[in-house]
Amino acid sequence: MTTNLLEFDLEGLAVFCEGLGEKRFRATQLFRWIHQRGAADFEHMSDLAKSLRQKLLSHAHVAPLPLISQHISADGTIKWLFDVGDGNAIESVFIPEDDRGTLCISSQAGCAVGCRFCSTGHQGFSRNLTTGEILAQLWFAEHFLRQHVKTDERVISNVVMMGMGEPLQNYSALVPALRAMLDDHGYGLSRRRVTVSTSGVVPMIERLSGDCPVALAVSLHAPFDALRDNLVPLNRKYPLDELMQACIGYLAHAPRDFITFEYCMLDGVNDQPEHASALIDLVQRHARQGLRCKFNLIPFNPFPASGLLRSPQTRVQAFAKQLQEAGLVTTVRKTRGDDIDAACGQLAGDVKDRTQVQSRMAEQRTLNWVPLSAVTFSEPRHDTKPKN
Repeated sequence: MTTNLLEFDLEGLAVFCEGLGEKRFRATQLFRWIHQRGAADFEHMSDLAKSLRQKLLSHAHVAPLPLISQHISADGTIKWLFDVGDGNAIESVFIPEDDRGTLCISSQAGCAVGCRFCSTGHQGFSRNLTTGEILAQLWFAEHFLRQHVKTDERVISNVVMMGMGEPLQNYSALVPALRAMLDDHGYGLSRRRVTVSTSGVVPMIERLSGDCPVALAVSLHAPFDALRDNLVPLNRKYPLDELMQACIGYLAHAPRDFITFEYCMLDGVNDQPEHASALIDLVQRHARQGLRCKFNLIPFNPFPASGLLRSPQTRVQAFAKQLQEAGLVTTVRKTRGDDIDAACGQLAGDVKDRTQVQSRMAEQRTLNWVPLSAVTFSEPRHDTKPKN
């Protein structure tokens, strides 16, 4: 069985080449052919020694993900559905803008976190993607788009790990993929332009700050634990105070001097003036310890199984104004690709659920949201289980 070379960052590829009896500089040449030029056929890699090409034919291959479908939105957004085997499919989205091209990449087939407002979470979880499956999404998109616009220049300037899955629950595959994205011999992306979005896996946030610090976005969605427990179940293990401390620690290593907090606006759930006040209080308390952040308010993209509705635009704007008047940098995300189900929270792919998440989430749809009057903000919660 041959080895898929998309599974390696440059260091891993160098080790592989050394195993074939080749010098490390050959790995750099090979890495450039694969990632900068999009080559999958070793015979076309003209500056590689013929003896090496013969070895590669016997020991290696470059495995793109089979493309199932492509959908193009009226606003130019493109969504691709890829087959990752065993009945599972994942989605990736390219978002073109005047000053950038952003690719949203999946890290898992499904998601085990089960956030109430995310269609991927409602679908359940099948498995982690490999490094090669993560990188294959970028490999395909970059070189497909170059052919489409007939350019040798880089088309994708930004990558966001905001597709299907929780990236930090697939850490061992994520980090080599990030390193390949950042490598000047690969895609040469800036650390500031590669973003990992997490629902708050605190220990992995701390590890990422040392292993491969890139821009960090945290799916916040609630200003206090009682509400966030219901919206983002991972909060029961890593409550807000611990999450804020992890964000503060990450800033010492981050390429940007702020953490982005994503906040999905849910009608009557987390969008009231009292919620904005509680959010301001949360940030200001931790700002005294070094927290610097900006908010990205996200219009919810409804789907029937969620039992949730989008906040009215007037309420979203009022919420943003309240945060801004308190000195918090706040933007409202422009919805892109919603006509092809490619907007934030809509990616669902097709996975074989191993978690029975739909039945568990159905039980939560009738829950009553905890009233603000029942919440105490002054002390962090201490009722979480010890972490492994």
